[in-house]
Amino acid sequence: MSMKSHEEIVAAVSKMTALQLAELVKAIEEEFGVSAMSVAAAPAGTTEGKAVAQQQEEKAEYKITLKDAGSEKIKVIKALRKVVPNLNLTDAKTAVENAPTVVVEAAPKDDAKKIKEELEAAGAVVELS
Repeated sequence: MSMKSHEEIVAAVSKMTALQLAELVKAIEEEFGVSAMSVAAAPAGTTEGKAVAQQQEEKAEYKITLKDAGSEKIKVIKALRKVVPNLNLTDAKTAVENAPTVVVEAAPKDDAKKIKEELEAAGAVVELS
């Protein structure tokens, strides 16, 4: 059996009738144990498809945004300096006073959750995105 190039396959498919295409899809589904509906449910070019793909694909990194410092700003500043060690006191204070502020651009999933928990325990409102 000779292998056909992608171009040859696409050319052959483009010449098929709707009935022939339906039969081809059914044959592929049976042969490979897949469903065309699950493959076609999230076309990459559409907004809905991108949303579905993003939900299916778990993020590896999160942006951490301090939405509101709450009433205990000093506790939040201390917590922020604890979870983001390279942040000096002035920068931490500025971030808390100017909330909403992005405090970390790209944190690994586990670190992002820990940072969020720590800041929320101090009274802040935090968003991961």
